[in-house]
Formats: sequence, structure tokens, C-alpha cells
Amino acid sequence: MFPRPIEKSSVGVQTAYKIFLPIALFIWLLPLLAIFMTSVRSAADINSGNVFGWPTDFQIIENYTAVFTQSDAVTYFLNSIKITLPTVAISVALACLAGYALAIYRFRAALPLFFVFIAGNFVPFQILMVPVRQLSVETGLYNTVTGLVLFHAAFQTGFCTLFMRNFIKALPMELIESARIDGVGEFRIFWHLVLPLVRPAIAALSVLIFTFIWNDFFWATVLTNGEASKPITAGVRALNGQFVSQWHLVSAASLLAAVPPVLMFFLMQKHFIAGLTLGATKG
Repeated sequence: MFPRPIEKSSVGVQTAYKIFLPIALFIWLLPLLAIFMTSVRSAADINSGNVFGWPTDFQIIENYTAVFTQSDAVTYFLNSIKITLPTVAISVALACLAGYALAIYRFRAALPLFFVFIAGNFVPFQILMVPVRQLSVETGLYNTVTGLVLFHAAFQTGFCTLFMRNFIKALPMELIESARIDGVGEFRIFWHLVLPLVRPAIAALSVLIFTFIWNDFFWATVLTNGEASKPITAGVRALNGQFVSQWHLVSAASLLAAVPPVLMFFLMQKHFIAGLTLGATKG
């Protein structure tokens, strides 16, 4: 049922593993390496057809500086921060409250309501493109940072609630019953007892949602039209002119856009792994 540890395999299998693992890792990282090599080329190098070969001229400082001088990259980055951080806060906060109610309280509509949250995660977001865009236009939220925050929070809360409900459900009910017997209020139980116990899960969920929202391109394209409210994922396209494709600048901007989620993961790596493995063992 479970994979066999490589240490318990034969010497031949271990040798083959050590040989093919670096090869597989290199193949997996090859697209990222190609983007990096493109980001340090000159425009003349790309136009001459030298796309996959060794660059004839390295323009690291020039290309990465041009991302900020030839576009509104600073505005795009700020918009991404304004969109991502409030969305994470709203989604996780609502998920903790809803997950606590669905996991702890026993009422007739608890299970059907939980199924509604689950079913929402399986709705293809492409079919919601037209009604969501129309709703944003009618409510005045189209092409605004506020609109992106609200719609992202609405779409992510279902998954977050499913995530938090399962973790809170795994907590010993005796702890909550003991606190109730001692006369502790429900909000104090939630704030001082439940939240500290599921803190690793909250950290893991925050990293996931941060990555989802920061890397979103679909809704950033559907719900924005001007440059003032675009996040970095949609703003990268502004580096391509109407008649000239500046792929070296697009590649540089793409790599810069990928830095915050990577930093977020490494800074929260300890809590992220602890959150994913919470409740995986007994004792």
C-alpha cells in the first residue's frame, strides 16, 4: 500500500535511483532554466534565432532594470500585494469560523452545508467567467482591486472551510467539553483553545492561498482592463509591445513575479510541513 523505502531496496535499485533522480530533476527544472536564460539575453540575440543556445551577450542588470523602467511593474507588484494579503486574511478568517461551526456544533443542516462547501470546489471556474464579470460590472467592482479581493475571497473560502473543518474535527472533543464545563464562553474557546491548536494548519493554508492568489492569471485578466488595478501576473503582458515581442523582458518579469511565493514558502516551510502532517500520527 505504501512505497517501499529506497534504503530497503537492492543495491542495483539504489544505484539506478541515484543516477536517474538528478536527470529527472534536471528535466523538471529545464523550463525554468530556459526562462532564466531567456531573461538574460539581449533582444538582438533572440531576434537572430539564438533562443535555446548559449547567450552571446549577458544583460542581467539591463533586462531586470528594464522591467521596472519600461512598464508599471511597481504598480503591478503593489496591486498583487493589495489583492493577495487581504484575500488570505478574509478567506482564512471566515474558514476558521465556518470550520469551527461545522466541526463542533451539531445541527441538522451541518452536513448538507458542508457538502455545499465541497461542491463549490468542483465547479469549473471557466463557466463562471461571464456571470462573474457581468456582476462585477453591475456592482461597480470591475477593474478594481476591491473587486478582485472580494471575488477571490468568495471563491477560496469554500476550499479553506473544507481544509479547516477537517483539522478542527480531528481535535479531541473532550477539550472543548471540559472548557464548557468550566464556564468558558464559545468565542473564548474558539480564540484561546482551538486556534492555537490548529495554528500549523492555518499557516499551511495561508501559504497555499497566498500562492493561489498571487499566481492567478485567469481572474486577473477577466476582471481587470486598465493598468491601475492589474496584478503582476496580468501586467507582465504589458512588456510586449503591439508590434514587437520582448520575450527577454517578459521572462525577467515572470521570474521576478515568482519570487514572493517562493520566499513565502521557505519562510513558512516549518509551519507548512507541520500543518500538512498535523494529525498524521497518533500519540
